[in-house]
Amino acid sequence: MMAFVLRTLGLLPLSLLYALGALIAFVAHRVMRWHVPLARDNIARSLPELSAEERGRILAQSYKNLGATLAEGIWGWRADGAALRRRVTIDDRALLDRYIAERRNVVLLAAHVCNWEWLMLASCAELGVPICPVYKPLRLRDVDDYVREARARFGGRPIAVDNLLFELMRVDDEPRAYAMLADQTPPEDGPKHWRHFLHQDTAFYAGTGKIARYLDAPVLYVAMRRVRRGVYTAHFSVLSEPPYDDDPEEGIVDRYAAFLEAEIRHAPENWLWVHRKWKYPKPPDAPRQ
Repeated sequence: MMAFVLRTLGLLPLSLLYALGALIAFVAHRVMRWHVPLARDNIARSLPELSAEERGRILAQSYKNLGATLAEGIWGWRADGAALRRRVTIDDRALLDRYIAERRNVVLLAAHVCNWEWLMLASCAELGVPICPVYKPLRLRDVDDYVREARARFGGRPIAVDNLLFELMRVDDEPRAYAMLADQTPPEDGPKHWRHFLHQDTAFYAGTGKIARYLDAPVLYVAMRRVRRGVYTAHFSVLSEPPYDDDPEEGIVDRYAAFLEAEIRHAPENWLWVHRKWKYPKPPDAPRQ
């Protein structure tokens, strides 16, 4: 049922979807107060140097941006490649083109900044290399099927996180880009790296270094910035490159956290403050960073 609703809404002009997204954002923020205490607390602890008024503006704009991102996602799942390419400009694709020419696999680390759905879809339509986004399946099966099909329209090959190891073992000679939203929080009982990030101890997923070494792949950070509503730029930065004589894991996490914090500080309203990035405290016996 929900997949049918999304398919139907995707037929609407983006302008009407923006109006719907703005209404949903207003209800979530001002009426239902959905995750407002969580988001307010996240912003306060992350940006204590800002005034209460400035943090309030960030909170309000982050909900508006979330509504716009929802509208853009619904539209983008049915948009054609040319329309997406007009709205997302990759400003330094020569870097990725070089790796592809060398027949290398690439690991792309992005974050919940701006519009991560458009970033993936536009990259598939623009770059000419299969992009394999690693994702957590959605709870509603019909919605998960619809979104997975939409992400695969331009050659994308979505990989459920539980199938990642199996898919890595199937790697062939065709170069691929494995894409991950690396700002998600790892399970409390799973492997992780702790970093001091936005004024607080923060857990990041472990394992990217092992993937990079196994694939002999460079690791790139993908930054996305909003030019104006519905128009974005994307930029690649190298986090690590082979040959890997030593385990690159620690350096990858260090540089990813630094790039992400810089992006958040540049435009804090563009990050997803309503997600539970700080779900649990750092254990006393965890290594210091």
